[in-house]
Amino acid sequence: MPRYKLTVDYDGRPFVGWQRQDNGPSVQGVIERAVKAFSGETVTIGGAGRTDSGVHATGQVAHLDLEKDWPAATVLGALNFHCLPDPVAILACEKMHEGFDARFSAIRRHYRYRIVNRLAPLTHDLGLAWHVKKPLDAAAMHEAAQVFVGHHDFTTFRHSRCQAKSPWKTLEAFSVRREGESIIAECSSRSFLHNQVRSMVGTLRLVGEGRWGPGDVAKALAACNREACGPVAPPDGLYLTQVDYRPAEEDAASLAAYRAGLAAGAGEAVVEDGDEAVGDVVSGG
Repeated sequence: MPRYKLTVDYDGRPFVGWQRQDNGPSVQGVIERAVKAFSGETVTIGGAGRTDSGVHATGQVAHLDLEKDWPAATVLGALNFHCLPDPVAILACEKMHEGFDARFSAIRRHYRYRIVNRLAPLTHDLGLAWHVKKPLDAAAMHEAAQVFVGHHDFTTFRHSRCQAKSPWKTLEAFSVRREGESIIAECSSRSFLHNQVRSMVGTLRLVGEGRWGPGDVAKALAACNREACGPVAPPDGLYLTQVDYRPAEEDAASLAAYRAGLAAGAGEAVVEDGDEAVGDVVSGG
């Protein structure tokens, strides 16, 4: 049974999130419907991150198993045709090795958050960015963002209903810069907590407005208390932009260890937690 890796682009506004749910349309549901339409197969696809309602992606990754060995180009074209008219596009499709898993093979996820910082209301960017009228100091926001870099207990910056087993995460990088009237915040980590990115960006807005400094951000982080978090940024400006993966040989070794554990009667195999933000993450947002 061949496995395919899909790179997915979508506008999150019409969806309840990536994950299929009973309360509305999802990105996962759109792609699974498209698979059924072209192949006749009923499948469940796996995603690298369960982005929340209203969160977007330019580089989400999913994996798909099909009974028939279709050419990757055929799968790509068929999915894009049948995803219409929903705002979901498959940017790339490639056959992968057996051990590849969109979620658990991932070693790093990258998110971008965009703020439009101007007095005039949004038109073309409505629903695609956070509109903040008060002038923001991007340099001050970048300086304060470095407080988050490293291995920390991010309890303050996680949703109260976050499902991750531990609040400890390692943020590898966090940058903030101005591009014209836009403020761009970008962060990278192996995984994120539910609402972590949006919580951090909302707190950095306080810094940009001059109401907080880096010391206040550090105190909020150290408090390990959700009440210490600044207002959470809306989903509009959050994008999952890229997912990085480990080499194929490492996936093969992981799969072999998993099967060996099952053969030895180890019970439920343990898989390293790759949850990236069950809401943003999982969306980080």
